[in-house]
Amino acid sequence: MNLRKISSRLFILFPIFILFSVFACSMPSWFPIKKGEPKKAKMKELVDKEVVIIDKQEYVKVLNPQASEGKDQPKYLYVPVNEYLSKKESFTTLPMRAEGVKKESPAKPSPPLNEEIAVVSSSKPMPPGLKKKILITYFDDRTTEGEEVLGDWVAEKLMKEANRRSLQVLFADYLMIKEFLGNKGIDLKDLEAPKVLQLLNEVFGVHALVFGYLTGPYVFTTKATKDQEETASAIIKIDMRLVDTFSGKTVNTLSASNPIVAAKERGSFSGEKAKVKAIDLAIASLGRSLAKELDEMDWFCRIAKVEGENVYINAGKLTGLKVGDVMEVFRAGGSGERGEVKGRIKVSAFFGIDASMGRLIQGKDPDVNDIVKLAKSEGT
Repeated sequence: MNLRKISSRLFILFPIFILFSVFACSMPSWFPIKKGEPKKAKMKELVDKEVVIIDKQEYVKVLNPQASEGKDQPKYLYVPVNEYLSKKESFTTLPMRAEGVKKESPAKPSPPLNEEIAVVSSSKPMPPGLKKKILITYFDDRTTEGEEVLGDWVAEKLMKEANRRSLQVLFADYLMIKEFLGNKGIDLKDLEAPKVLQLLNEVFGVHALVFGYLTGPYVFTTKATKDQEETASAIIKIDMRLVDTFSGKTVNTLSASNPIVAAKERGSFSGEKAKVKAIDLAIASLGRSLAKELDEMDWFCRIAKVEGENVYINAGKLTGLKVGDVMEVFRAGGSGERGEVKGRIKVSAFFGIDASMGRLIQGKDPDVNDIVKLAKSEGT
């Protein structure tokens, strides 16, 4: 075969190669072979959505379009992922709120908080960067003036104070969880029931619940005279109980009140200013103690779903996990206990706002609700 024949064949093959390259880079929608995986496209659609996995099924939190029609309509709905993806134009979603605590109807007051508790469910401090999910449920208002409602405000200030003092805390959205439980027919009075605590831990990854109540504030006022302006002092007591969702036991009880002298105010609206100061002083003390308790609690998450080689866990980017993190899987034992080590999985991608997906790299296949703890990080 001479050089001229070889050159002519190359001349014919070169345009065919160019056409093949063009079609390989941009396949038309009708072409039988398509690039990319459906699962990756699905995860991209859900990356900024709030997704929960309940009974191995994935649901997206959306606003209920009928919420304004009546009081019996819930504000949010949980829509199956496939239904959401096929009709996403008709749904409105909201990003997860880290500090959304409101109380619409107070549940029954918790038992007295002055009981001595000997059980402490704490372990080694968690690795830096990983956050434990805490649910501040409600603060019962035992105020001297019935028309005042301070519990919601105190709960929000407590969250901000704990966040300021600890990098290991992520507060769950109380309103969202309240409506979720309501849709399942669960009363708020049953929050401490073992099955409800287990549900909160498995679905939302909540590590602990905070219950509390207020006594006061009591205001003491000195009336103004010609030579002296009005003065006021206030005192408030805040009691709180921390419950571990895994063991179902009370971790600790905390209490704080302010020095009455430190809350002294003068002049116009001195009584109101003294109240605010009293609350701030008590919250500062209580927030310090709460942050310390939360930092000492053990961190873990759960297997939410197993689908082929993919393992979904109920913690992700907001919690502080990274792609490449290696997690140890434990069999779920009795209440407050971990069973044997089953194997290891490696985080491969994030799913929704605070969930992630991984694959088994060592040991036995994990099961739903197995316990997962960070082993080490290998980077991305």
